[in-house]
Amino acid sequence: MALIVQKYGGTSVGNIERIKNVANRVIRAKNEGHDVVVVLSAMAGETDRLIRLANEAAGEPDARELDVLLATGEQVSIALFCIAVKDMGYKARSLLSHQARIFTDQAYGRARISEIRTEPIWHSLYKGVVPVIAGFQGLDARGNITTLGRGGSDTTAVAVAAALAADVCEIYTDVAGVYTTDPNIYKKARKLQRISYDEMLEMASLGAKVLHIRSVEFAKKYDVPVHVRSSFVDEPGTMVVKEDKAMEEVLVSGVAYSKSDARITLAGLPDVPGIAARIFITIAEAGIVVDMIIQGSGYTTGKANLSFTVPRPDRQAAIRILEGLKKELPGMEISSDEEIAKVSIIGVGMRHHAGVAATMFQSLAKAGINIQMISTSEIKISCVIEDRCTAKAVQVLHDAFKLEEPLVHEIAGRD
Repeated sequence: MALIVQKYGGTSVGNIERIKNVANRVIRAKNEGHDVVVVLSAMAGETDRLIRLANEAAGEPDARELDVLLATGEQVSIALFCIAVKDMGYKARSLLSHQARIFTDQAYGRARISEIRTEPIWHSLYKGVVPVIAGFQGLDARGNITTLGRGGSDTTAVAVAAALAADVCEIYTDVAGVYTTDPNIYKKARKLQRISYDEMLEMASLGAKVLHIRSVEFAKKYDVPVHVRSSFVDEPGTMVVKEDKAMEEVLVSGVAYSKSDARITLAGLPDVPGIAARIFITIAEAGIVVDMIIQGSGYTTGKANLSFTVPRPDRQAAIRILEGLKKELPGMEISSDEEIAKVSIIGVGMRHHAGVAATMFQSLAKAGINIQMISTSEIKISCVIEDRCTAKAVQVLHDAFKLEEPLVHEIAGRD
């Protein structure tokens, strides 16, 4: 039978009743003959509660101690889960990061997994015990507790699955799988049977919150099949797998949107080489990520305009940095806008089909939606639009590419 890593999110273990429901699901898989490794998040709302406590204790909590505090959320959930499993007559063993030997770098709050020494996990499996691992946390080379950032339990689960060469990593959440777009935005959204790693990476980076982006990176790197499914219903979800030929025949697989960006515009810049480099190097040194960029040159005036997007929480910091460059660039004018949204279409078929961008732009134009910025990759086209037009844009694009209809490979896979 299979070796399965099952990860359950905060809503799945949000109270004792739900923890017992998860325990029953794990026991059922074990009774079917599978070896099961479980990774749990903190109970829903617990991480936010701990962050509030830390902020009450200090305006800027010490990063090391904050990680020590936040790691307790998962400790509670894995202990309660094991208590429930043992009460049902089965064997389970909770493992914190140092016990599961999950090692990371020293970046508190956003650590990256560097190594997993799987001996403790295999030891439990050999004895018929379900290993239950605390997600989201690790151990650095100095023995300090670290955390992987919000959504990091997904990354823990996929990394453990990769280290164990598991047959599949099942990510259980409060949604039934990956949809063509957000079902809360458009009722025609359809659950996908399969999606490629690259498409899922784009969706995760563009605002879809189904999977943590670093977990998808891990899955792609180590070829781990990921099954996204709901812990509240017994039905198949969405498989995240390697791209195949059938996927390439589809123009667009999904529409994503994000309202987490702000736009900054710089006017009156000298239109000479090196100016953009100076600006973006300075911003990068502050750890601020720049996404979309558009530049307009003034051939007759010798001045240029530059617009780019940054995460909304970094807008003020970016503006302060740019104000500091005014002595070097005395004519520069700075403006910013948070009333924007980014809407994107994603599909591996874009590599081999023409006319996708034209369809997108024409559909938005017919709906009276103005495009302010554009960026593209091999399998994605993103447009910045007015925030208030987000839902309309998603619906228009979903209809334009007929995403309510089953995909080619989904039809082929039916009995």
